[in-house]
Amino acid sequence: MLALLFPGQGAQSDGFLHRLPQHRAVSDTLAEASDTLGVDVLTLDSANALNSTVAVQLGLTIAGVALARALADAGLSAQISAGLSVGAYPAAVSCGALAFGDALKMVRRRAQLMESAYPSGYGLAAIAGLSEHQVDTLAAQHAEATQQRVYIGNVNAPRQIVMAGPNDALDAFIDRALAAGARKATRLAVSVPSHCELLAQASDELLAFSRELPFQRPHSGYIGNRGGRPLYTADAIRDDLATNMRYTVRWFDALTAMQEMGASVLLEAPPGQVLTDIARENFPDTTALAANTFAPGQFDRLVATVRRRLERD
Repeated sequence: MLALLFPGQGAQSDGFLHRLPQHRAVSDTLAEASDTLGVDVLTLDSANALNSTVAVQLGLTIAGVALARALADAGLSAQISAGLSVGAYPAAVSCGALAFGDALKMVRRRAQLMESAYPSGYGLAAIAGLSEHQVDTLAAQHAEATQQRVYIGNVNAPRQIVMAGPNDALDAFIDRALAAGARKATRLAVSVPSHCELLAQASDELLAFSRELPFQRPHSGYIGNRGGRPLYTADAIRDDLATNMRYTVRWFDALTAMQEMGASVLLEAPPGQVLTDIARENFPDTTALAANTFAPGQFDRLVATVRRRLERD
């Protein structure tokens, strides 16, 4: 069973939309996105453009949908779709719950709300080597000692946690985590405090915006962010997309659910590889591949590799 994984903000790199597979479905997707947004979307992945949360989130959505469509054209439709943070939007398109054009409109509004809520001074930090309980305890101690709060934004693996909050609080928390035994603690290329209560108001506004867009019951599996479990109705997926900015992303739970559902091949959409690495480390018996490790002209090789792994498993 094939599962498509769609990365979140932080996976972007300069020129990533220009490195998508050379395929008609990709070209058509880029053209559709440009028409919907009223801008040449190939301008969204320059080094300067990627300073914008709006450009990054739109670019990741476009890249994910482009790959999913190219795979479907080759006869490889995913039975399960899941995305981390904004990656949930191409996942919703992949499973048929949301039209691509409507996903772009919702992502643009999402990014605008996040960016306007915290235009500067906030972000994310990744902590490796400590459990969720340990990090939560450290965060409470940090708040008591400094009167500055940081929040658990993502639980990507049992000992890979992402924290959200103000820049100075995150920098101080990194020192605290390293002193407590963290193997690694680093800032991420994200300029907003994603997946915590700081974005509660923005989440409420996005939910209201989403009610103007039509959602459908998914025709294949969709794994939610907030609970890390399958969602089966249009309203449940709408709520997951609109509110995931304010709640912790339970990505490891989502990966576990995919294993329980029978996923044997996990393929990560461009431009990411972090989700592939997490899957390989925690589920070594499952095949995990990153599409961006194949050159743009090697799409046929990517398809053949996925087919071969599906047949083997």
